[in-house]
Amino acid sequence: MAEQYEIRRFRAVEKGSAEYGRGVSWLRGVGIGFYDDRHKDEFIDKVMAMYRVDDREMTGVYQTGEVAPHSLPADVPVATFATLRKDLNIGYGRQLMTQLVTAVTVRGTHRRQGLLRRMMTEDLAAAKADGVAMAALTASEASIYGRFGYGVATFERSIKVETGPRFRLRHEAEGSVEIADRKVLLELAPAVFERAHAVTPGSIMRQEAYRLRVSGSLSRDGSEDEAIKCALHYDAAGTVDGYVSYKFAGWDTDPATVEIVDLVAGTDAAYLELWQFLGSMDLIRRVSWKEAPVDDPLTWALEDPRCIESSDHGDMLWLRVLDPERVLAARRYSADGSLVLRVTDSLGFAAGTFALRVVGGEATVTPAPDAEPELALDVADLGSIYLGAVCPVTLKAAGRLIEHTPGAALTARLMFAVERAPHCLTHF
Repeated sequence: MAEQYEIRRFRAVEKGSAEYGRGVSWLRGVGIGFYDDRHKDEFIDKVMAMYRVDDREMTGVYQTGEVAPHSLPADVPVATFATLRKDLNIGYGRQLMTQLVTAVTVRGTHRRQGLLRRMMTEDLAAAKADGVAMAALTASEASIYGRFGYGVATFERSIKVETGPRFRLRHEAEGSVEIADRKVLLELAPAVFERAHAVTPGSIMRQEAYRLRVSGSLSRDGSEDEAIKCALHYDAAGTVDGYVSYKFAGWDTDPATVEIVDLVAGTDAAYLELWQFLGSMDLIRRVSWKEAPVDDPLTWALEDPRCIESSDHGDMLWLRVLDPERVLAARRYSADGSLVLRVTDSLGFAAGTFALRVVGGEATVTPAPDAEPELALDVADLGSIYLGAVCPVTLKAAGRLIEHTPGAALTARLMFAVERAPHCLTHF
């Protein structure tokens, strides 16, 4: 079947360039895969401009022969795939350049041809050859990506917070919150996020689209979103160290609800004080957020934690280790110790036995092909435990890890812990 298809890789170019239409047709293929409405030219132009800023690589699979009469033209890909590279916080403020995989689609009429496997394996091989040690994605379907070596590494949940008389925080304000024009986030959002990113394990630096969307400068149809409002948090010195972008859901909602578009805080105080602001809004009785952390300080700061109704607890960030030696050596560890890890990988990128030794939080990692493993795991499970959000002891109980030395899973749990609960606020 391979001769029926051709893979092409390219980057966005400026409008007016001879190859601009290639990216437009590629975006159409993505829209078909995700059942989107066909976008207006203005929206597509903005997306292409954002892709140039992010240096995003687009991959398309194209039919090489005649297409069926009246069907979509050959320049619209039957499968799509895109990548960009951003820093991942791997704990204690350390950063690891990571290959972000997104826009993965295969048209329903061209499935079971090996197209996804070919795109994925070729991209992972190219990333590793280029010196990238980790890949990541967010999964629309949880059953697909484990077979490519990705493991769930962070989680999120959807919450509805009752903000009536029961909403009271055990917190004395250290700064202040002021309402601002939403457009200030075009300038402020990236810097505030960078500050939050630096102290949040599991965080990924954001793509260009975020500052446009949270400021209301780019809605889903490409127009301005005039419904978005903005509030800023100032620390005691008057520096902006947090913001919340939000929308009123309308007077026909019962109870009256505000929906958080984005809430970013560089300090614990900023986080709680932005919630104090949200909880004090006149006439509002509920605040909803679809990307809230699972291990949330708000729960423990509230006098009545039952103000929070939680649902849709699910996976967010998936990690795929490409180079175990580099990945294990890159991070700092919470406990000293040693482990011999045997990693299996059906795609062959990360397989091997590795001796991990940690002294003073710093790791030395060496290949140890002849050593007896203390802990054996698949590369997907290594991705899961890497940021400390998934417990190796739990994976052992589930049969995902094999403990050859008693207590090795607990040792891994202590070593792989990070300084605070991992959370990823960057969807891609």
